[in-house]
Amino acid sequence: MRDLASNIAIRAVIAPAVVADNTAAVGSVIDRHGFDSLAYVIATGTLADADATFAVLLEESDASGSGFTAVADADLIGTEALAGFTYADDGAVRKLGYIGHKRYTRLTITPTGNSGSAPLAAVAVLGHASARPAS
Repeated sequence: MRDLASNIAIRAVIAPAVVADNTAAVGSVIDRHGFDSLAYVIATGTLADADATFAVLLEESDASGSGFTAVADADLIGTEALAGFTYADDGAVRKLGYIGHKRYTRLTITPTGNSGSAPLAAVAVLGHASARPAS
C-alpha cells in the first residue's frame, strides 16, 4: 500500500494535559513490536509561565515494565535538547526519532521553573509496519 495511513500506527503517549507545576509527565510505554521505525511528536499550547523550561528524556528497555535506561545519542534522530522547549515556544511541535534496537521506549517531559499553565501532549508514530494496513 502506497498511502502513509496504512503504513503507520499512532499511539497516545502523553494525553493532552495542562501542567501547572514541575511534576514530570511520564508517557505511556510504547511497544515497537511489528514496526521497524518510531518517532515521537510533542506539541505545546500557550505556555503561561515566563521562565519555564521543559526537558525531554527518551528511555528504552527490553521489558515493558522495568529496566528503562536513557537512550544513547547515537540511537536518536534529532536530540532530546532540540525536542525540549521553553516558555517562549507557544504552539510548538517537536519530533524525536528512535533507531535503537530495544522493543520498549518511554518518553518523559520534565518542567523546571513552571508555576503557570503549560498545555502539552505527545504521540508516538510507529512506521514500517510488518503487517499492513497497520491498525
